[in-house]
Amino acid sequence: MFTGQFEHNIDAKGRVIIPAKYREELGSLFYIAKEQDGCLGVYKKELWEEYVDKLNKLPTSNAIARKFKRFILAGACECEPDSNGRIMLPPSLREYAGITKEIVSTGNGDKVEIWDKARWDKEQSGKLSDDEFGMLVEYGI
Repeated sequence: MFTGQFEHNIDAKGRVIIPAKYREELGSLFYIAKEQDGCLGVYKKELWEEYVDKLNKLPTSNAIARKFKRFILAGACECEPDSNGRIMLPPSLREYAGITKEIVSTGNGDKVEIWDKARWDKEQSGKLSDDEFGMLVEYGI
């Protein structure tokens, strides 16, 4: 399970360090894709394969399903960290997430998220209201 957060910089070549704590669980091959809220999701190989299986079961007759599948898969990339634990973030993913220099890697249970630091700070500045917390009751939280 992924928890915690780490701040670091992306280098001039578009490389970013995946924290050692996360690399241990991610393994030597993992996947990165666009996520909601303007961040990137980092998936263990097994979880990514399960996700793609679900995407492949979406009805091709549904225009929204086709659009969502393209959104996720067209920009996704396979990653293998180098000997220093760095991966190359493709320009299209950096652009989508607004990543320019400072990033935050956060644990989110079954995956890691990569955020532009300014976007992360803005995301975290809002508080959940009692009504928003109450909405989670239906999920057993």
